Amino acid sequence: MVKNHLSGPFVLPARDIVRKPGEMREHELRIPAPDQWGEGIVAVEKDRELDLDVRLESVHEGVLVSGTVRTTYDGVCSRCLRDISQPVEVEFQELFEYPGDETPDFVLQDDHVDLETLVRDAIVLSLPFQPVCRPDCPGLDPATGELLTESSGAAQDPIDPRWAALRQLTDTAPASDAGLSREES
Repeated sequence: MVKNHLSGPFVLPARDIVRKPGEMREHELRIPAPDQWGEGIVAVEKDRELDLDVRLESVHEGVLVSGTVRTTYDGVCSRCLRDISQPVEVEFQELFEYPGDETPDFVLQDDHVDLETLVRDAIVLSLPFQPVCRPDCPGLDPATGELLTESSGAAQDPIDPRWAALRQLTDTAPASDAGLSREES
């Protein structure tokens, strides 16, 4: 008897549906992430729970794997640098072809499918490039580096030092000059 060299939580048997087009099996899995997935300012940390709903469908060319994975990513907001933890849900689908002369990306091996690469790639590609703690995050003041709040409004553009003297004139102008009547102007 040949011992199966494929093992692990992401490996699912497909022996009972191989070469039986129309047959289908569904699986619900809860697996810890084997490594940190993602290299940007957010990532799915090692051992983070991955909830998978997977469907294996036998088709003429192989086994069509489709499903959904739900987990949480951690990192920092790209605007204000606060720690964030956000849920992520991704759908995936891939054909695991029967072994043959060609070498496709995903091949059915010993009547099993190994989902790890498929699930990892789906999650990593769905991670936001510039994550935010909330859509209207005001970010940091570019001059001081302090966290902006809703009450402080948008950051003011820094004044060009060449115009600073004029700014002093407008700050000290008497209020009566600002309110000239039509007759005076």
